[in-house]
Amino acid sequence: MNVRIHSSWKKVLNNEFEKDYFKELSAFVKNEYETYTCFPPGNEIFAAFDHSTFEDTKVVILGQDPYHGEGQANGLCFSVHDGIAIPPSLKNIYKELETDLGKAYPNSGNLEDWANQGVLLLNATLTVRAHQAGSHQNKGWEKFTNQVIKIISEEKENVVFLLWGGYAKKKTKLIDSSKHLILTSGHPSPLSANRGYWFGNRHFSKTNEFLKEKGNNPINW
Repeated sequence: MNVRIHSSWKKVLNNEFEKDYFKELSAFVKNEYETYTCFPPGNEIFAAFDHSTFEDTKVVILGQDPYHGEGQANGLCFSVHDGIAIPPSLKNIYKELETDLGKAYPNSGNLEDWANQGVLLLNATLTVRAHQAGSHQNKGWEKFTNQVIKIISEEKENVVFLLWGGYAKKKTKLIDSSKHLILTSGHPSPLSANRGYWFGNRHFSKTNEFLKEKGNNPINW
């Protein structure tokens, strides 16, 4: 796999790319993309890192798997390309934004604007086979993205980590809570949100309050 990734990340992640597990992961992903339809497109696998440089990253939102439907995944967790129907979890994210910040419900599910402001929209697994959820899990991606979280925790300060749902909450142990803000809640998927575990978490206003407190620009969600 030819890793096309922003130079700021290449500096801090270069050691990972040289490790045996990553070479095995690369061979697996290359074979999958040659043999099956996989998402996101090859040039968008590392899109999260291209939009939010290492230096600029001040918020991390963690997803689990890319969308596996046609044309949905764009390399940013929870995000879809312009013109693609907004998925249910993202609808609930937008509803919470409306309640929390009075933000008008957007027409597009493309979250590139967040990413360009320093929100790292990171899936734990960066690729998936079409229409087969979880098909690229436990192949090495989680090891890589765990390392990304650890490096951010160790080398940066005052980053907000938004961990939604049981899977994301497990990443708490990778983060130094004395240097960073960790906000957790239920997942925005309808199953969790409709049981009352998502709505009302006010994570967007809490994030901005913390960023301003630390002298950083808030996110224009």
